[in-house]
Amino acid sequence: MSGTAGPVLVVVAALLAVWYLAAVMLNTPFQRDIYKRGGLEDVSLVQLMTDTLAQDRPVLPSPHQVAVEIWETTAEKKITSKRSLVYHSSITLSSTLLGFLMGTTLGILLAIGIVHSRVLDKSLMPWVIASQTIPILAIAPMIIVVLNAIGVSGLLPKALISTYLSFFPVTVGMVKGLRSPEIIQLDLMKTYSASASQTLWKLRLPSAAPYLFASMKVGVAASLVGAIVGELPTGAVAGLGARLLAGSYYGQTVQIWSALIVAAILAAGLVSLIGLGERIVLKRMGMAR
Repeated sequence: MSGTAGPVLVVVAALLAVWYLAAVMLNTPFQRDIYKRGGLEDVSLVQLMTDTLAQDRPVLPSPHQVAVEIWETTAEKKITSKRSLVYHSSITLSSTLLGFLMGTTLGILLAIGIVHSRVLDKSLMPWVIASQTIPILAIAPMIIVVLNAIGVSGLLPKALISTYLSFFPVTVGMVKGLRSPEIIQLDLMKTYSASASQTLWKLRLPSAAPYLFASMKVGVAASLVGAIVGELPTGAVAGLGARLLAGSYYGQTVQIWSALIVAAILAAGLVSLIGLGERIVLKRMGMAR
């Protein structure tokens, strides 16, 4: 554990150093304008750097400003408060998990159909791939508008956008996984007079388990992105997407960055949970790596 902690800390320290340097460079022009309007001259470099890292509305907030904002909007706010990032994260997480569940289910079903039907393989797979060429920012408002027109609003439209983004990696990964058994293994199942469903449950699905978990890690991160994007065209008042919108409306860059960092932490947590499930399941199957 200690052997891996060192390189990770070095990378984190390097990223923080680059972040601080970029914050100073991007915030310096505005800070010089402030000095000019205030009639201040011959400001020392140390004072300039200190002031650029303490602006109320910086172009790029410093890491400590983002950290303070996250602390104040999580630890120091009630969970039910509309300013709590825990509250907004829970709203986004609910649509993320629902969309991920639907996307994973849809992806597995599509993959099973594609593997067992040559017609679906030749006709459906190209459309599955082509669906991902449509920008999510273009299709999200259409989904919201169409569903609102038929009286569907709230959690489901955002979940469907998450489903749209998460089903594709699961489909592709499961197709690869279901086709991973070797010819000799499939021939052995035939000698046992196994039906297609028996081959699926006894051979194909166990062989596809590592592929499924790998694709689920990609899918859950994409699902979170879909949930956030789904909150943007609705003018939502709750959720991480709503925090991003509010921050952009009022020029609160610190609020924007804190929401982005919390979203990244949330995605990392979800991926870690799937990784934990992967280790448990594969170990019980005797496929632990």
